[in-house]
Amino acid sequence: MPTAPPATYIEALAEYDGPVPSLFLAGGISGTFDWQADVVARLSDLPLVLLNPRRRNFPMDDPTAARTQIEWEYRHLRRATAVLFWFPPETLCPIALYELGGRALVREQPLFVGSHPDYARRLDVEVQLKLARPEVPVASDTATLARHVRDWWNATRSSGGAG
Repeated sequence: MPTAPPATYIEALAEYDGPVPSLFLAGGISGTFDWQADVVARLSDLPLVLLNPRRRNFPMDDPTAARTQIEWEYRHLRRATAVLFWFPPETLCPIALYELGGRALVREQPLFVGSHPDYARRLDVEVQLKLARPEVPVASDTATLARHVRDWWNATRSSGGAG
């Protein structure tokens, strides 16, 4: 039996608008642990395109860099087949909260959400998400969050969906 190709990794600002199902990795970046690398490692065997907004070398001295980054994230959040959010404890992640609010309203886009137990606004995420998307659980660690993605992937593959 042939195996599916491994995940394709795309980092901002590379564009992706292809036919392969994709997962956008939304959540804290500035001043946080590189949780995206952990999630990428956990999902690297799935034939998904993993869209990572965290850039290895963000050009802090470029006055246009922030606008370009925001525009890339805006496009790819909407293009992605599914979106994963992780809220780490180091920061409140106000932009990620804003983005989660927007994505929670898009019922046709699978959504995966996790929050570190020490994230200061965890209760807000849990309550708001339960109201907007009661079918979406809030994971407490990236391992569980990645498992939710894997469960979705396996379910959609067996039903012929996700792409």
